[in-house]
Amino acid sequence: MIRVKQVKSFPQADYLKIGKASDLSNPKEKAIYRFFEILPGGLCCAVLFFVVFFSWKRPVWVAIFIIFFDLYWLFRTAYFSFHLRGGYKKMKEHQRIDWIEKLNETDMKTTRLNIKSWQDIYHLIILPIYKEPLEIVRESFKSLENSDWPKEKMIVVLGGEERAKKTAKKVAEEIEKEFGNKFFKFLITWHPMNLPGEIPGHGSNDAWATKQAKLLIIDPLKLPYQNIIVSFFDADTCVFPKYFSCLAWHYLTAEKPTRTSYQPIPLYLNNIWQAPPFSRVFAFSSTFWHTMNQERQEKLITFSSHSMSFQALFEVGFKQTNVVSDDSRIFWQCFLKYNGDYRVRPLYYPISMDANTAKNIFKTAVNIYKQQRRWAYGVGEIPYFLFGFLKNKKIKLYKKISLGFELIEGHLSWATAPILIFALGWLPLVFGGTEFSQTLISYSLPKITSRILTITMIGLVISAYLSLLLARPRPPGSYRLKYWIFAFSWVLIPIITIFFTSLPAIDAQIRWMLGKYMSFWPTEKIRK
Repeated sequence: MIRVKQVKSFPQADYLKIGKASDLSNPKEKAIYRFFEILPGGLCCAVLFFVVFFSWKRPVWVAIFIIFFDLYWLFRTAYFSFHLRGGYKKMKEHQRIDWIEKLNETDMKTTRLNIKSWQDIYHLIILPIYKEPLEIVRESFKSLENSDWPKEKMIVVLGGEERAKKTAKKVAEEIEKEFGNKFFKFLITWHPMNLPGEIPGHGSNDAWATKQAKLLIIDPLKLPYQNIIVSFFDADTCVFPKYFSCLAWHYLTAEKPTRTSYQPIPLYLNNIWQAPPFSRVFAFSSTFWHTMNQERQEKLITFSSHSMSFQALFEVGFKQTNVVSDDSRIFWQCFLKYNGDYRVRPLYYPISMDANTAKNIFKTAVNIYKQQRRWAYGVGEIPYFLFGFLKNKKIKLYKKISLGFELIEGHLSWATAPILIFALGWLPLVFGGTEFSQTLISYSLPKITSRILTITMIGLVISAYLSLLLARPRPPGSYRLKYWIFAFSWVLIPIITIFFTSLPAIDAQIRWMLGKYMSFWPTEKIRK
């Protein structure tokens, strides 16, 4: 059995394994890391405090700021809409491509790997489960079976949690019975409970499963690590038919295949017609965000389901087991390990997952909040990479500044922008007093902001249209009115962005700031 030892001191390159400030034994380093943990929440609180304070003391300043901020957001929305359209168009193009044919046409002598044929590539698929129902896991495995990649070159690991073994064992046995002989190798692993230094969850389960695959399959068969592409999926992840051939082509044609992660576009569509209206809007908003990000390759970071070289995964020491946001952390681990010589390549090819749906609307709302808070808890990457930047002097300064600004600004906007957009316009009128209320700008402010935001809402029309194009066919027996409800659900976006985007992000940042660290919360998976 593989045992993970708890480490409390991180000399030299061991800083790659830091989970939080208390992992450090050096008082000076601990204080620096703790400052970086406080920084995002401190900035967020400062922004919200000062907009209220200056609305009281300098309402005219705030009114002018509001107008420019809304104009900035208008141009930002246009910029994002442009990239969203480009990402959607390329995704449709990539779905039409015959990637096996492109692989056959690839001159292996031009690739950066010492591989004679694309058929020497193995796909290692890590699919962790917790308490997901059998029908959800079965659908994911059917998508693997129906993919166009040769099944004799697929290694599938179903990673169960020992703490949920009573429930998950039945699912694992049924899956093994139905699919166990469909792939080159099929392995069931059980992630032990209470390993020292671990946070039980997706990342630690992934790490255990990949280590077991190395120990029991890869090393005994002497498979070259560079010939293996490992894909980390969720239990509800369904791959589109050409995913693995598309991934293999991008891997073989990448400038540095083993120093690159590969990011598909997540479509939260598996159960989209079963989800409540606000859950649908949230699901498509997430889909559109990641579609748009494919067009910004220099800013792209791994999220949710993604793929990478087993060679890099081994060299970096596998996924960290003491973090909640493992999907983004593996990118930063590799980025620091290779002195900035690591990147994410967009695939422009989709995979599909579930929209957040629970037994009732109230529970769904609670689950969306918790899921968004867990995603926003990725703000913990800010102290990790800032501390890593101080430790690693080999990374170019422009990369540190570019990626650092992008992540900090992104999390700050995540927490504050919706509140500033939809609430800031009224603050000077509420706190500015009678003197401000008699000025011309106080009269004009609501009209100006309203008109700017109305123009900005054109982006919602585009989003509603794309959501109808992406949505799966309406299930038999459901009424046609659902299409109209589906489209007009986008009017809920102001409520959704404040209560299910800003507030959970603020919650996550405050937790880091106060040192009230979170554990991993697994999203409930239900199909009605």
